[in-house]
Amino acid sequence: MEIRCVALDLDRTTLNREGKLGEANRKAIEELIEKGVCVVIASGRSFHTLPADVTGIFGISYAVTSNGAAVYRVPDKRCLKRYTVSASAATAILDALRGEKVAYEAFLDGCAYAQHDFIQDPVRYGTSVKGVEYIRSTRRPVEDITGFIKEHAGQLESMDIVVPDAGQKERLWRRIAAAAPDVYITSSVQQLIEISDRQAGKHSGLKFVTDLLGIAPESVAAFGDGDNDVDMMKFAGYGVAVANASEKCKKAARYVTKSHDEDGVAYGLRKILGCL
Repeated sequence: MEIRCVALDLDRTTLNREGKLGEANRKAIEELIEKGVCVVIASGRSFHTLPADVTGIFGISYAVTSNGAAVYRVPDKRCLKRYTVSASAATAILDALRGEKVAYEAFLDGCAYAQHDFIQDPVRYGTSVKGVEYIRSTRRPVEDITGFIKEHAGQLESMDIVVPDAGQKERLWRRIAAAAPDVYITSSVQQLIEISDRQAGKHSGLKFVTDLLGIAPESVAAFGDGDNDVDMMKFAGYGVAVANASEKCKKAARYVTKSHDEDGVAYGLRKILGCL
């Protein structure tokens, strides 16, 4: 098989449970680049929250961020493509969720913003203890996040609704879909509802990059773990889910590799895809 492009989700896929890049995965990425394969970051994170131990790898040129709402050229940090949530959709979502006990995150110009009290105590909203440092180190605090969203309505790459209860999540998901039909809704982890423009999605961002480079989907491999990777799994000729992936992600993938804590990306590239 000829693989010309490899798209990598980061959290819980390429990065281990500590949020770090394992040495085997690093070596595999570097070998891919040396062979002339285009390595693309494909993350739900906003651009300026991407970890330096990945963006610092020489040869990684493109990053699909904010679940496909913004595509960047990594070396010069230039945004090549951006979709924004419409002002009417952002307002409708806030109205639909008024009174609900949720927290909001807003992604603007590659940066992530959140309510100050959420950043101080994210566990209260369902974030794992291991995720606390990530939230605190990547979110910029604002005192009034709904006011911030209204102020920047029409400019946001994406919005996250942090919902601690699974039953509440299903109910609010339906309410958001009814209130704002022009959005793309997905989820990377249990406590998040992630919202961007309907033209977004990791598959959309990855298609933009591969079209730019003249690479057919049949020559693309993609690694992921979450429901927000499902469309990317379907787009790529070779979708690979890590062992710790959600059931939807595994079902959409062509292969399943080892877990993120076992350098599953490296194993998938070497033993499953055989491209190293």
